[in-house]
Amino acid sequence: MRSLAKGPLLLGAVLGGAVTALLGLVFLLPALPFARRTAVREAARRLAVLEARRLRLDPAALGLDAARSDGQELRYLAARLPVGVLGSLIVALLVYGVGLAGLLAWAWGRGLPIDGMLPTAPLLAYAALAGSVLLFLNLSGLVGVHALERRLALRMLAPDPTEALRRRITELAESRAGVLAAVDSERRRIERDLHDGLQQRLVALSMLVGRARRGRPELLAQVHEQAQQALVELREVAWRVYPSGLDALGLADALAGVAERAGIPVKVVCELSARPPMVVETVSYFVVSEAVTNAAKHARAGAVTVEVREHGRMVVVRVEDDGVGGADPAGGGLSGLARRVAAMDGRFTVTSPVGGPTTIEAELPCE
Repeated sequence: MRSLAKGPLLLGAVLGGAVTALLGLVFLLPALPFARRTAVREAARRLAVLEARRLRLDPAALGLDAARSDGQELRYLAARLPVGVLGSLIVALLVYGVGLAGLLAWAWGRGLPIDGMLPTAPLLAYAALAGSVLLFLNLSGLVGVHALERRLALRMLAPDPTEALRRRITELAESRAGVLAAVDSERRRIERDLHDGLQQRLVALSMLVGRARRGRPELLAQVHEQAQQALVELREVAWRVYPSGLDALGLADALAGVAERAGIPVKVVCELSARPPMVVETVSYFVVSEAVTNAAKHARAGAVTVEVREHGRMVVVRVEDDGVGGADPAGGGLSGLARRVAAMDGRFTVTSPVGGPTTIEAELPCE
């Protein structure tokens, strides 16, 4: 059934290739004398992106997310013209063969002659055998043209292996620097929390204890309250360093704890068929924790929705609030999350128009 479903898709892809080859020819004829101009190369890039999507190839993986200066897209459009013509001929033969088979079936089914030939057993066997062979050759031609188109696109549009390796090394160096910066930023943040919050509270607690010892027993209630607040703040700092509940409880329960401590209504939907790797759980937790904290403290949100779902080999974390929007992706907290996600070769996006809503999404690979 799956192979039968792929047949029409394959036919549509090859037919689409014939159409885009014609568009490429119409574009190339007047554009070649001006091949060095930026506008011409940008138009060629857009046509190449259209071809990549038709062939179910990732334009970004082929380096088509930005215009290149080597004219590679123009050379590709010129090279694929013969393949497009070949595909159009194969599609035309297929249409002609199907039409002829339909005509023979219609006429011989009513006992009418075709070119003076009436249907006989030998003639029907010959027509069925010849038609089957021609159909097989035609379908093989469709498969071959489609494979040739994909190979041509990968050969001519994909970046040079050396250049791809150099780009990968640069990305790894940038992600390493980003991780170091994120760790340093988090360390400074914990130091500020300890100094400005917990340390000041412990100093006040020490002073209250001293006054209570000097004959002010009524201060013991305040001492107890300050001690409880100090424990709460110490627990918050500890969870920012590492959410220990992840080890025993798992991501869903850890996120439920974030929702309980948020101070605003938070709906958590965590649908995972199995526990992802620990590093994925940890980054997912920090993304949700930071996003919920920002929504409660800065966005003046009334409600937050957290969704954690599987998408192929990815875990997708999505946090949306109904606040005032205007979140700055370059801010300390969000940029730190972006660096954490980038270190895992994931994707991190922030959509926060003024007036809201704010949507933060992280795609984390589980490989």
